[in-house]
Amino acid sequence: MTNSTRMFNETGNAEMSLTLAPDESFRIKEIRVHLNAAGGAGNFTVTVNAINGTAYDLNMITQDMTAVTDLVWQPDIPVQFESGDEINFAWENAGGKTYGLTVVYELL
Repeated sequence: MTNSTRMFNETGNAEMSLTLAPDESFRIKEIRVHLNAAGGAGNFTVTVNAINGTAYDLNMITQDMTAVTDLVWQPDIPVQFESGDEINFAWENAGGKTYGLTVVYELL
């Protein structure tokens, strides 16, 4: 049996504007964000850009990062996506904090 769990890792110290697009059906298992210091003002957002059109786009997470250095999100129920769906991660990062984003997902 092949392990279908994958990890998407990105780091930076400027504005976060990242996209997870596996080009296969997948399921999000966990999203983690670590900052080297509390982030300052601004929301970290995770949004779905659905292959089926804007009627299916949704916001999964909005988190004010003012006092956050570690964020871990695990869905209570499986969140499954179709091939062609994209997950967008955004955060203004006006304070120039160093971030590490990890997304654990499973190919279906």
